[in-house]
Amino acid sequence: MDGTSRPATGHLAGSGRPAADPAGGAPGRDRPRRFGRTLTARAVAASCAVALVAVFVTAVVAVPLAARSAERQARDALAAQARLAAEALRNRLDRGRAADEERIVRQLRNQGIDAYLIRAGSPDRPGLPAEVLDRVAAGRNFSGQRSVAGRRAMVEGRWLPGGNGVVLARPATTELWGDVVGLLWLPLLAGLAAGVVAGALLARRLARPIRHAATAAARLRSGDRAVRVPVEPPEEAADLAYALNDLAAALAQSEGRQREFLLSVSHELRTPLTAIRGYAEALADGVVGPEGAQRAGQTMLTEAEHLDRLIGDLLSLARLEAADFALEPVAVDLNRLTADAAQVWSARCAALGVVLRVEVPAVPTSVHTDPGRIRQVVDGLLENALRVVPPGAAIVLAVRPGGPAEPPGGVLEVRDAGPGLTDDDLAVAFERGALRQRYQGVRKVGSGLGLALAAGLVRRLGGRITAGHAPEGGASFTVWLPAGG
Repeated sequence: MDGTSRPATGHLAGSGRPAADPAGGAPGRDRPRRFGRTLTARAVAASCAVALVAVFVTAVVAVPLAARSAERQARDALAAQARLAAEALRNRLDRGRAADEERIVRQLRNQGIDAYLIRAGSPDRPGLPAEVLDRVAAGRNFSGQRSVAGRRAMVEGRWLPGGNGVVLARPATTELWGDVVGLLWLPLLAGLAAGVVAGALLARRLARPIRHAATAAARLRSGDRAVRVPVEPPEEAADLAYALNDLAAALAQSEGRQREFLLSVSHELRTPLTAIRGYAEALADGVVGPEGAQRAGQTMLTEAEHLDRLIGDLLSLARLEAADFALEPVAVDLNRLTADAAQVWSARCAALGVVLRVEVPAVPTSVHTDPGRIRQVVDGLLENALRVVPPGAAIVLAVRPGGPAEPPGGVLEVRDAGPGLTDDDLAVAFERGALRQRYQGVRKVGSGLGLALAAGLVRRLGGRITAGHAPEGGASFTVWLPAGG
């Protein structure tokens, strides 16, 4: 029995040695790190940028709002004090400058408020705008901003009977803006610092799964197949961990199969070489006389042909995945190809007491393929069947058009009445050396390459090959080939 391993996995397994860079230096893991290019540094930089933008936007929006709110509160407070001062001085302005007036003016000045007392339409000191003076003297209140004593100020004026009044002036919001900024800079700076710290923590959290994956990849590269990456959120990091863990498991499995395959192939190579060497030594030592020389030569030729076929299969398997693998697809009649194969194999089957039965449709079955390669597939499948079919049983070589659920094409079948395959065998039938390992010592087995080579050839020709159970009781191998190019 034969089998093949998955080419992609086998190639990944390699020799297990770290790959050097093109300049002959150390692998990529040994490259010096630049802090500015690490994920942590970039995440911190991004979070700082976001925090700066947030601080700037907050300052642009919050400072004017806070300043206007402070201005409104200052104006409301000034208006309330103007009302209180007017009530306190309502009945005292007509009596002349009194001590209680001085006390009220002094208290207001201690709060940064200038107080102007108006008696009979005249202010107690200069600096009050004429507009404000005339309005209050005329018996109307005033509220707004004006230039008082050469400075921009908030002004609240309250009239009193007899042309009297009280005007309070407080410096405008220029200083309020400075106060607001002074109050806000510490929270804004704290927000910026919090953004930097949050960015650093986030970057560290995001970079940790990547660092674990990089470490695991480096260990895989150095040949450690037992390494596993811890699975942790977020989803992308978990997917990466699952992928690396699956890769490690696949590499371990592939390398195990590769070792087993190499052991079996080395045994297969050693067997004909041992026979050839034994007969050659016998001939050289004169142990085999002239009467036995022909028999020894025939044995050596048979073993050499066996060795040549094995080496040819190995070379074909190695070249299957190459881009320059030679293929010459043309229009082929499967009926004619089957008849030619049956003519050759009928004698071999009859010599072993096996019946070769051919089933072909009445009309030609045309496919687009390489006739030489497909004949190689048919020969391999027939040789595989003939090895296990007992005398008196049958091997069926059949051709039929593709089914209604299949794309246009033709189907080749090789069925036998041998011991057959289990469902587990069918799952690994085309894996290199798998069936040989299972049945060595149980039934006749080949090199473990025939089915692998057949599967690879069919795939390169754009077809499909499957293994199953035959109606005759043994194994069935079905090859579908496309009708078009």
